[in-house]
Amino acid sequence: MDLESLRREYLQGGLSRADLAEDPIDQFSAWMQQAIDLELADPTAMTIATVSADGQPSQRIVLLKHFDKTGFVFYTNYGSRKSNELTANPKISLHFPWHTAERQVKICGEATKISTAESIKYFISRPKESQLAALASQQSSVLTSRTFLMNQFESLKQKIGHGEIPFPDFWGGYRVVPKEIEFWQGGANRLHDRFRYLLNEDGSWSVDRLAP
Repeated sequence: MDLESLRREYLQGGLSRADLAEDPIDQFSAWMQQAIDLELADPTAMTIATVSADGQPSQRIVLLKHFDKTGFVFYTNYGSRKSNELTANPKISLHFPWHTAERQVKICGEATKISTAESIKYFISRPKESQLAALASQQSSVLTSRTFLMNQFESLKQKIGHGEIPFPDFWGGYRVVPKEIEFWQGGANRLHDRFRYLLNEDGSWSVDRLAP
């Protein structure tokens, strides 16, 4: 398998300081809308990285469900590996790989649990099967087989029937409060454009161009 010869040029356009909004959340909003308009596959999918107590980084893909000036929200099982690691170390990194648009966004900050009311509001908006799956799966635990998991799911489905699915107290959201946001636009000859927003103590943002 020859991986060294696999390459392509990034020629869709550059990124200048004049192109950027003063607030990185506004810039992210513009790029997210463009990714949606371009009908990119899973535009809200992001890789999130956490670190274990012994310093081992771990990554997984989750979906961004909300963002505003206060931060970026995703949902998970509070007993999962990511949640356990965030309890010990709330520092987190998010990454949006919009390959087709030749763009990436990296966000670094800290994660805190959102309110139970916010989590319940989102939980009841999910499809019933997704609600049941949240109850059936002890995320990140060892499974004896997929059959066991499906039996758990079907058992809950039969037990609850058409009734209201109870909100699991072990499930909910995190809000990532950003301290650093980088926007990356592919460029020809690997001379990519990178701009990094850093949060200042007074709440304003400074912007620097980074070498590719």
